[in-house]
Amino acid sequence: MSTAGALSGKVALVAGATRGAGRAMAVELGRAGATVYVTGRTTREHVSEVGRASETIEGTAELVEEAGGTGIAVPTDHLEPGQVRELVERIDREQGRLDVLVNDIWGGDHLVQWDRKMWEHDLEQGLRILRLGVESHIVTSRYAIPLLIRRPGGLVVEVTDGTEEYNGPRYREPFYYDLAKYGPLRMARALAEELPEHGATAVCLTPGWLRSEFMLDTAFKVTEDDWLQGTAQNPHFAISESPVFVGRAVTALAADPDVSRFNGRSLSSGGLAKEYGFTDTDGSAPDAWRYMVEVDQESESADVTGYR
Repeated sequence: MSTAGALSGKVALVAGATRGAGRAMAVELGRAGATVYVTGRTTREHVSEVGRASETIEGTAELVEEAGGTGIAVPTDHLEPGQVRELVERIDREQGRLDVLVNDIWGGDHLVQWDRKMWEHDLEQGLRILRLGVESHIVTSRYAIPLLIRRPGGLVVEVTDGTEEYNGPRYREPFYYDLAKYGPLRMARALAEELPEHGATAVCLTPGWLRSEFMLDTAFKVTEDDWLQGTAQNPHFAISESPVFVGRAVTALAADPDVSRFNGRSLSSGGLAKEYGFTDTDGSAPDAWRYMVEVDQESESADVTGYR
């Protein structure tokens, strides 16, 4: 499918667009012609607690421009209501509208103590995880939605890790991570009750096993060009996907005049690829969450036949 020009004249805010899925979603929205405000805490002058200086919101904005859109970088800590209010006021002042809000704010992986029980996990770090993964989304929606609902057709996309089908019956350990990743599913469901009277839609979207910058260079020590070598460490890495895949997913949603049919739904990049016909950069369409539900993840071998 092609979305070239489909979002011309539209304005999007991708909150948490420094790297990974957020960066790719911003770029693909720009490729479809949108004006995209990209926010985050890491700039060329300041590095956030995540500590990855090479990925900045200015870099994301430049990629949006290269893709054919308009990229505007605004340093924002989404846990600071005043900063978020000023961000939305700027969008209103400069554009007079907001059509797409993507809540992709996270940055909490470095705080997770993966092998600890709830009562063993550092409490301050655990509460920080919830602030980053839940509170930041709430603050952003509180200030952005009034602008988004000013005209009908607005779309709110809550981004998480895992579908309702996968996260619902499973414990995404540890305790704080589980809550942080289930929260956006409920937020989308709740907003889906409140937005339709204003002609707006809310969904929750998850990528599959994302080949983010961190996953490539730190976790697996590979590049996007030779990522398949990572299957030597974990054979199930074969189902992974590039960030572009979920970027194409959110763009397809934003360009769909009938997107309200998904209101309140838990969606995935792999599932939406079947709906809209887009593919990942290699021409495949990995359906990671169906794979993870149906394939034994304890297996030492992986067969992605029928899943990508």
